[in-house]
Amino acid sequence: VQLQAYGGGLVQAGGSLRLSCVASGRTFSNNGMAWFRQAPGKEREFVSHISRRGYSIYYADSVKGRFTISRVNAKNTVYLQMNSLKPEDTAVYYCAVYGTGGSDVRNPNEYDYWGQGTQVTVSS
Repeated sequence: VQLQAYGGGLVQAGGSLRLSCVASGRTFSNNGMAWFRQAPGKEREFVSHISRRGYSIYYADSVKGRFTISRVNAKNTVYLQMNSLKPEDTAVYYCAVYGTGGSDVRNPNEYDYWGQGTQVTVSS
């Protein structure tokens, strides 16, 4: 099982990026998926979660209204569209697959598989 995240880069404040995460090795159409991020010296924090069919979506307050999560199960891919980026969005972004039976989508310990991360840097 492998999650490959890409799409990060360097962007000016106010700009946009679109992250993609492709899963291989098995299908995750029956699992929720999420994005987390980790800035230097900080703990990994929840960004957004999407349920297996996309009917339930959650965002961290810090990104609500600016980021949009989506998925295409036929492609085993989850996306994160990031608009109006701010310097405080700078971090390594990770995609993750939610385990079955979980109860808190914001808890990183309830995710079974993680991608390798992609760096997002927002300059002021």
